[in-house]
Amino acid sequence: MSRIGKLPIPVPAGVDVKIDGNHIVVKGPKGTLERDFSSEMNVALEDGHILVTRPSDDKQHRAFHGLTRSLIHNMVVGVTTGYEKTLDMIGVGYRAQMQGTKLVLAIGYSHPVEVEPAAGLSIECPAPTKIVVKGADKQMVGQLAADIRKIRQPEPYKGKGIRYTNEIVKLKAGKTGKKK
Repeated sequence: MSRIGKLPIPVPAGVDVKIDGNHIVVKGPKGTLERDFSSEMNVALEDGHILVTRPSDDKQHRAFHGLTRSLIHNMVVGVTTGYEKTLDMIGVGYRAQMQGTKLVLAIGYSHPVEVEPAAGLSIECPAPTKIVVKGADKQMVGQLAADIRKIRQPEPYKGKGIRYTNEIVKLKAGKTGKKK
């Protein structure tokens, strides 16, 4: 049995879970998330816990077992506490600012770069070189943070660019002087 898949998912107070076949809807204080799962997985709500079971020990059922449980757990955590990713901008003159809900980046291009968050996501700039992406859907938060990082990835010689707060960029040595 899958070590992750067999764990029950506790449903906190204030969270409403509706299971309709292979479609699950989770409502909470941070929003509503819904997703379709493999119809072969059995998802049941029993006395405040969500249980995911698989019909057999087939290889594909074993793979979907832990995945289904993790995705449902991420939905429950997302509607209760939410997810956030923090990015740092490193470079002379690099700065970010908010214009309404839009993020405007000055990162060394000849023009400012604007990023519009999708519905259900929010962007904050607590400092001119710090960006925080927040939302209930873990996948969407990570995707928006990756898209912002991709605008100016950290380069390996000086380390300039946009990176995650805990990311370590290994710097390369530059050219050495010519010997005569």
